[in-house]
Amino acid sequence: MKVVFLEEVEGTARTGDVKNVADGFARNYLLPRNLAAPATKHYIAVAEQKATKEAKRQDRVDDEARDRLFPLIDGQEMTIEVLVGEQGKLFGSVTSRDIAERLQKDTGVELEHRQVSLNQPIRDIGTHEVPVKLTRNVIANITVHVHPEGGMPEEPEVAEDEATEAASEDEATEAASEDETTEAASEGETPAEEPAAAEASADEPPAEEAASPPEEEATTEAPDAPDEASADEQKGNASQDGS
Repeated sequence: MKVVFLEEVEGTARTGDVKNVADGFARNYLLPRNLAAPATKHYIAVAEQKATKEAKRQDRVDDEARDRLFPLIDGQEMTIEVLVGEQGKLFGSVTSRDIAERLQKDTGVELEHRQVSLNQPIRDIGTHEVPVKLTRNVIANITVHVHPEGGMPEEPEVAEDEATEAASEDEATEAASEDETTEAASEGETPAEEPAAAEASADEPPAEEAASPPEEEATTEAPDAPDEASADEQKGNASQDGS
């Protein structure tokens, strides 16, 4: 069904728009509430007059929001503390209603939670930029800091423990390296002493070897005596033969 909208229907159409809609939607919702009418010349003319008046009214509302509300809301920062589990997960969430109530407390400006444009509730710790719709055409931006209630003491302790363990491991590694270096140095010095001792032993002949040459001389000289006796005997025999 083709209808002309006599009033704004959020998410569907504005005043004066002409659209085709489902028959059931028109008969059951739009027409009974005078939100729309069949798109005849008469109703289209009526809708255009309403649209002109609505545009003027909207301009006044926008100007007022820019002058009075926008300076109070835009750039606002708020901190909301929430309960957090061990792994940084929120118990629950921060909703548009929570933010609207906090804005009213901080600025005195009363807003509907629908004016806080959150696609979905905030479920994470951190900083979040949130638009606030003051009017259809005037939008302010605020910053919402979501902090854990009472802080998160467990994470720093874990970090400190890890740092302490890492430092202990580094010290143990350095000590082991120093021990290995010392052992290597000791092993390198011992062989140097052994060759020196070996050289000293080679330079000094054994006592037995030094004493052995006289025995050899005695052994060598001993056989000469029989040779001299044999010569004397030969001379004696020769004398006897001559006589």
